[in-house]
Amino acid sequence: MTGAPVVYIVDDDASFRGAISRVLKASGYAVVDFDSAADFLQNIPDAKPGCLLLDVQMPAFGGLELQQELAKLSHHWPIIFMTGHGDIPTTVRAIKAGAEDFLSKPIPRQTLLEAIDRALSRFAAIQQSQGRLDALNALIAKLTSRESEVFALMVRGKMNKQIAHLLGTSERTIKYHRQMIMQKLQVGSFAEAVSVAERTGILTPQPPPDIKSAS
Repeated sequence: MTGAPVVYIVDDDASFRGAISRVLKASGYAVVDFDSAADFLQNIPDAKPGCLLLDVQMPAFGGLELQQELAKLSHHWPIIFMTGHGDIPTTVRAIKAGAEDFLSKPIPRQTLLEAIDRALSRFAAIQQSQGRLDALNALIAKLTSRESEVFALMVRGKMNKQIAHLLGTSERTIKYHRQMIMQKLQVGSFAEAVSVAERTGILTPQPPPDIKSAS
């Protein structure tokens, strides 16, 4: 995210929104506030990714319902719930659904800022990881159908001779395909190729062997 991180406040209490907004703006955040979950949803198409400060209980459409709607829309922005009358079941439900934090009103300034910082840092790390994964998938998309077949077999430890037999071609042809695969994936070793296959789901990482205790 470029520029000041955006924090969206969704709360039906105007005085609370104003107070929190002033604190956040003074701390360098860009702030956009909404008095209802429905209003926020209507503005999502033009919204910049950021962190949500979301009131749990609001008229007609509460924070937990908004969390569910955002999940349906695949908007996985970090959510920090705020409540003046929370309970353990509600907290557990929100956290299980992916909420970053659950804060009780009134919220101490430092507690709020630390929660937002954690949420945005984690979100940035997830975005960076997703960006790397997208880049790897883009490289894999450059492989021909035959190269994809060879790649899937080679990362599973199949030798050139075995791959050639399975695909009904020559070992020399398989060697050529492997060379092209390494170039297109921009990797310099077999280990790197295996890593690409694991990170993109082509090859499931193998779990460590069970260590049996001595009897």
